[in-house]
Amino acid sequence: MLIADRMLQYTTNGGVHLQVSVQLFAPEHTGQDWRCRYVIGWPNGKEESGAHGVDAMQALILTLQMIGARLYFSDYHKTGRLYFETPGSGYGFPVPKNARDLLIGDDARFDG
Repeated sequence: MLIADRMLQYTTNGGVHLQVSVQLFAPEHTGQDWRCRYVIGWPNGKEESGAHGVDAMQALILTLQMIGARLYFSDYHKTGRLYFETPGSGYGFPVPKNARDLLIGDDARFDG
């Protein structure tokens, strides 16, 4: 079940604005642990993945961090043309501690 989504923007070299959707799904009990899925709708195709945790909360937190890491390590971020609301303000997703040096804008100010 989809529980949250966010639309990011990516501006191409030609100035065309494309939407990059981020969808987060509710954690599901898999028998031994919990899994939370996400989908990122990149301009070149969908990326579907997720994280497992010992409970629903851990799976959710780890998945949010995975989303943040995927955004910050993406080629789209490296261009400087991927943004949420305002260019350079960050994306509003947490990242693992070892990736905090990549944070920009509000992400760096509040999570860095």
